[in-house]
Amino acid sequence: MEHRLWYYVVIIMSQRTTIVLPDPLKQRAVARAREQGISFGEFVRRSVEKMLTAPPRGTGREKAADPFWDNLKAYEGGPTDLAARHDDYLYGGKL
Repeated sequence: MEHRLWYYVVIIMSQRTTIVLPDPLKQRAVARAREQGISFGEFVRRSVEKMLTAPPRGTGREKAADPFWDNLKAYEGGPTDLAARHDDYLYGGKL
């Protein structure tokens, strides 16, 4: 009686993706990967992972990112008619 052993090897491969980089950017990335002792592909994977796990950065248009809106905290609780009566508040109604 002959016994045969069958081995099934399953290789799970990531999906291959092509990206286009300007030459200077790719050269800098390859150099940085070499400095870190990793492949260019690993450098790209780590960079993408780092960007995706970092908190999202604003576009600069959010109130929280604008120093003007940050200063409004100092004026909370002020008069609600300041825009209409600013001269009265600035000059005491003496105009």
